[in-house]
Amino acid sequence: MNTATVGLDIAKTLFQVHGMDERGKPTVCRQLKRADVLRFFANLPPCLIGMEACATAHFWARKLVPLGHAVKLIAPQFVKPYVKTNKNDARDAEAICEAVSRPSMRFVPIKTVEQQAVIALHRVRQGFVEARTAQANQLRGLLAEFGIILPKGISHLRDRVPGILEEAENDLPGTARELFARLFANLGELGCHIAELERQIRAVHRIDEASQRLEAIPGIGPLSASALVASIGDARAFKNGRQLAAWMGLVPRQNSSGGNTRLLGISKRGDTYLRTLLIHGARSVLRHHKRKATSSSEDWLSRLAGRRHPNIAAVALANKNARIVWALLAHDRQYQAGHRTACLSAA
Repeated sequence: MNTATVGLDIAKTLFQVHGMDERGKPTVCRQLKRADVLRFFANLPPCLIGMEACATAHFWARKLVPLGHAVKLIAPQFVKPYVKTNKNDARDAEAICEAVSRPSMRFVPIKTVEQQAVIALHRVRQGFVEARTAQANQLRGLLAEFGIILPKGISHLRDRVPGILEEAENDLPGTARELFARLFANLGELGCHIAELERQIRAVHRIDEASQRLEAIPGIGPLSASALVASIGDARAFKNGRQLAAWMGLVPRQNSSGGNTRLLGISKRGDTYLRTLLIHGARSVLRHHKRKATSSSEDWLSRLAGRRHPNIAAVALANKNARIVWALLAHDRQYQAGHRTACLSAA
């Protein structure tokens, strides 16, 4: 029997394979060690291989494609409905094999090594930022235990902690001074790591033409642009801009039934990091627009900000920017402010 479709459940050391022919009849169900995976698929006639888009999936996809196979990555939440009864590796592989054969299934584009390297820079920077925030909160909380209250913000810690450590009248014991000095030094080291990673991200941005095109969109800077280009990959994998916005979790959730449409808050699906960057960028645009706008402003953003809560307006602008990102990447265009208005006027 010829194997037409294979579901591969990947792991660290043991991989589960489930294959079936064109009629859906099982042809192979076995477990492979990590060292035997490539040898097994090299001896297998070209077929369709499905994997969950989880850790190491893009690596294995890049290894299997040169062997002549068609590899499709599926979001794990789309595989779960096909798991029968109890969950185990064999059931997971069978579910992946079933899901990848569905004509309406949505797939995740395979990322290149360069894209994964840029994403790694962003992930590590994000981890350092979270660690710096945690360190600052810990230092501020411990100082409060000795009656020293500092305002929120990293800048207040940088400006005032050195003076607190040198002041002799604040009744800090020597042990506490030494501890706070160590925490403050670690806070500075985290800031240096963040600055260095930002420098590397900006250097990648300067040599990436697609990233530079996205930077022209109001609310998107070098960090957001490089993260979007590396995470999205081929924008043509999305049917339209709304699909990209939905992939980022920027569209409303629905609870509709019986012909009654009920829209809730945003779905918050997909990549939290990308969604956060877009929403923070939109907030910056709204603040700038509020300072510059006049009472006679009649553009879309002014009308939106005038009738809706600032948070809702920020999400709406982030949604719009996500659709613009798709248009620029999918059609290889340059950003033009007021493009739609100009087209309607010409018509």
